[in-house]
Amino acid sequence: MRGLIRYLSPFAPDQSGASGVFYDLGGLIVICDAGGCTGNICGFDEPRWFSRRSGIMSAGLRDMDAILGRDDQLVEKLKSAVTRLGAPFAVLIGTPVPAVIGTDFRALGKMAGKRCGIPVLTVSCKGTGLYDEGEEEAYLSLMEAFAGGSGGGDDAGDAAPLKGLVGVIGATPLSTDTAMPPERLSSALGTDRLLCYGAAGGLSAVRRAPRAEKNLVISPSGIRAAEYLRERFGTPYEAAYPLVPRPVIETYPELRGKRVLVVHQQFAANAVREGLAGAGCEDVTCATFFMMKEEYAKPGDARFSTEESFTRFVEGGGFDAVIGDRFLSRAVRGFRGRWIHMPEFAVSGECADVGETGEGPERKSGT
Repeated sequence: MRGLIRYLSPFAPDQSGASGVFYDLGGLIVICDAGGCTGNICGFDEPRWFSRRSGIMSAGLRDMDAILGRDDQLVEKLKSAVTRLGAPFAVLIGTPVPAVIGTDFRALGKMAGKRCGIPVLTVSCKGTGLYDEGEEEAYLSLMEAFAGGSGGGDDAGDAAPLKGLVGVIGATPLSTDTAMPPERLSSALGTDRLLCYGAAGGLSAVRRAPRAEKNLVISPSGIRAAEYLRERFGTPYEAAYPLVPRPVIETYPELRGKRVLVVHQQFAANAVREGLAGAGCEDVTCATFFMMKEEYAKPGDARFSTEESFTRFVEGGGFDAVIGDRFLSRAVRGFRGRWIHMPEFAVSGECADVGETGEGPERKSGT
């Protein structure tokens, strides 16, 4: 049966990815649901929730709200919350409920913006996509609304780029497997001259986007936003992932001459492949359950659409070792090679910050 999950759990969905982009920006995040999707986001897909809170709220849609499409009531709730919290902006994020009834998010955002007197962004998630699809739309909406906007002093608008200032797109816990992306990135890159869009610096960092000398895209979900910034401000970008866990790097010499499969988000997997090539291991295939950009793939790379396709690929691929989240090993019980753990938070709910050794989790984030 296509889509049947026997051993794995559902991965983090698109609404979780979208909310993660806005989490640290100080705005009001409204999940257009009855409450369940918001609970899953805060309880499973957002590790920052347990150390620092954000203005994430549920629209609290009831049956008749959904059936009758009572947008006026939603807007009034939003206006009341914005007034109480003093939020500089709000974002409405879709779920399966508005997707089923065909909510016009663009029109809803315009109406809400006029009533509330602040920018109201919308991300029309459906709950059927994966986290990176939500991140992609959220990053693009964020840049279109605020990049180069007012409030950044001489660091906004059409001011010249600052030498050495790097913008980072894709630094969310779901894409980096850490609850502290800015801190880990500063350490890995050896500089604090970073604009981590959606991860630190609030809206000020986004408004300063034109001042970046270049953008570093660490997840495929950030490519569309990077292309937008290049077209609008002429900012070049490159795709790279500097956060490969040290325990994985330390295994590179042991894999020389082996056939290796790396399963992770595409840019992270590519970074592992580059490291292995430097250690003399040339037979490396990259694969992912998430977004795959063809221009960053090599022949033989794979994107899995089902658990069954993943199982067949691993068990029939003749691999000596697999580098990936140990949670995935549950679905490949016929694999007899070595499994090297590289956490993938969107898959297992495990961060690389903790638990880099020990037994794997028994349950995963998701809806």
